[in-house]
Amino acid sequence: MPPAAPSPILRRRRLGTELRRLREAAGLTGDQVIERIGWASASKLSRLENGRSRPDPDDVRVLLDLYGADEALRTELLGITKEAGDMRGWLKNFPVMTQQQRSWAELEAGCAAISEYNPVLVPGLLQTPGYARVRIVSARQVGERAGDPEPAEEPETEVKARLARQELLTREPDAPRYTAVIEEAALGHRAGPPEVLHEQLVQLCELALLPNVTLHVLLRDTAIGDWYLPPTAFSVYRFADPLDPETVAIEGGFTDVMSTEAKTLNRYKVVFEWLCTAALPASDTLSWLIEATGRLTGTANPSTVAYGPATAPAQRRRHPGRLTER
Repeated sequence: MPPAAPSPILRRRRLGTELRRLREAAGLTGDQVIERIGWASASKLSRLENGRSRPDPDDVRVLLDLYGADEALRTELLGITKEAGDMRGWLKNFPVMTQQQRSWAELEAGCAAISEYNPVLVPGLLQTPGYARVRIVSARQVGERAGDPEPAEEPETEVKARLARQELLTREPDAPRYTAVIEEAALGHRAGPPEVLHEQLVQLCELALLPNVTLHVLLRDTAIGDWYLPPTAFSVYRFADPLDPETVAIEGGFTDVMSTEAKTLNRYKVVFEWLCTAALPASDTLSWLIEATGRLTGTANPSTVAYGPATAPAQRRRHPGRLTER
């Protein structure tokens, strides 16, 4: 995979932040800007400043003229404007990408560091094809029982999209620093058939040896802080460009919320520190994963399960220190 490039969504947020800062520095309200420029829609400026629409370079130039931006800043922001509209170019990094997976890939692109916690699942960036397939198919079964319209993508397309996202963990030369806290329950017998869990444990052992990956297993009976119970899964993203806003993604059962608000971010950072403190250290986590893999060796067989093959065809790659090849 080529070096990290910020996603169009991230570029839109950055551009919006800069445009709002310039407007406020110029002492103008949104209504005053709309009146002076003569835009028909009062919401047009709001969508630009909140990163909710693809920016038109001509619109950005008009705003920069009004705000009196200097030449260096104009060049920088017009470059960001181009990146914000180049969805097709950005997606060349992902041969297969569904709409759902794209929203996560857009956050992960250009990250310098990712911190993740999930109370019931192995995070998507760490999942094997078999584990991902079980999760995707089981979620679809809920939708079918609830009468939801049939999803546009097939399960195998979703699996391939998730695997495409995972390439960033071994991306050279700028793979992000990745830290995850994994609940013991996410690797328990309720999570999938034995062969799927065995494959997942082996992969976690391999990933834990990567220099940019730190894994912590949180044992089921371990107290967190002063008996704190995390209510939901979440991920915190810090980007290579310090001016790009740090973001927290909060996962619900069927909906996700993203925020760059400092108060919200700081709360989740505190929770993640508590989780890392309560969980096993990285070295003990690797030992735990190896022992758990050994316990499943006698019951895990390379066979097919009700959800399809436990593994999907993958290019064989060598990684220094990895326990297996795949």
